[in-house]
Amino acid sequence: MAAASSHEPLRSVVLGTFIVMCGLGTFWMYYTPTANRSYPCPGVQRDGNQKQQDPDQIPKIHDKTVDGVKQEEIIVLVWMWPFGYTFDLKSCASFNNIKGCHLTDDKSFYNKAHVVVFHHRNIAGDLGNMPKEPRPWFQKWVWYNMESPTYTSRIPGLDNMFNITASYRLSSDIYTPYGSLVELTSDDKSFELPKKDKLVCWVVSHWDVNHKRVPIFNELNKHVKIDAFGRHFGKYIEDKSKIVSSCKFYLSFENSIHQDYITEKVYETLLAGAVPVVLGPPRNNYESVIPTDSFIHVDDFPSLKELADWLIFLDKNETEYLKYFSWREHYKVKLMEFGKEHACRSCGYLQQNRGFRIFRNLNTWFWG
Repeated sequence: MAAASSHEPLRSVVLGTFIVMCGLGTFWMYYTPTANRSYPCPGVQRDGNQKQQDPDQIPKIHDKTVDGVKQEEIIVLVWMWPFGYTFDLKSCASFNNIKGCHLTDDKSFYNKAHVVVFHHRNIAGDLGNMPKEPRPWFQKWVWYNMESPTYTSRIPGLDNMFNITASYRLSSDIYTPYGSLVELTSDDKSFELPKKDKLVCWVVSHWDVNHKRVPIFNELNKHVKIDAFGRHFGKYIEDKSKIVSSCKFYLSFENSIHQDYITEKVYETLLAGAVPVVLGPPRNNYESVIPTDSFIHVDDFPSLKELADWLIFLDKNETEYLKYFSWREHYKVKLMEFGKEHACRSCGYLQQNRGFRIFRNLNTWFWG
């Protein structure tokens, strides 16, 4: 009992010391003067209460702009307007929702531009209108062209000059066809076949007896009536799409025949609600971009007389004719936006492909 009593004062001292230390700790935590406090975390306010930071208020890199360009945007410099044709340099969102692009034709941006796009047909033969300053190490040059090799002149010195190709060729780095078939959305109206008062039509602006399409037209016209328009025929039109819509078949004859060269002559016909009769690369080339049963190929028939007979048969058999529009249940036509589409898709390409690349055999690849 005596030993136990001798420890009582010691216990009291330890307990009292503990209580005093706890009090001092509490005081230090809650009553330190405001001026001496530190706030290591963003969002802790001066009144001592914590507030969750709004993510939209956190400063981001792209909030900073230099010369009107957001820092993370890819700058695409349009070095020359294609054929002098201008287009708006606004949003690229209509091209598969491509974002983060700044399009410009201001050449003072040359040393900052991530991409510079060049239209082949506007490049001077002596390269005199190409940039004179050294190319920044990060910058990519894009060669684009929508004409066939027949109507595209070779320019010495282009090999090893460009990093990226953009054209109708399926093997291009950036594939930019004259049109495409895209899936219907809930906002699209059901297709209605336009009224027809003509069987076969053709609108031609470039009549050249050396073109393969001229003798084919002349022979086909012997076996089926063709309503032809254009300077050569002395029949001028103001609205081509209206004419094409009024025809059951339209002659989508290319002015030259080359791999993948399938132009607006096909896509505008599909859009207008007529069946294209095509002359161009082989059927399987067409079938890689449009449905098998959406067109008629001249080469499908041993003779032009048999082709004419088939068109006349379809004219008299509506059920068979309507089969050429079955693709309309799922797809619609989207036409290319010349120039702007090349610029925007160049931006989208660079967003996914930042590595080093040189296209070394442009002349061989395109002209063969």
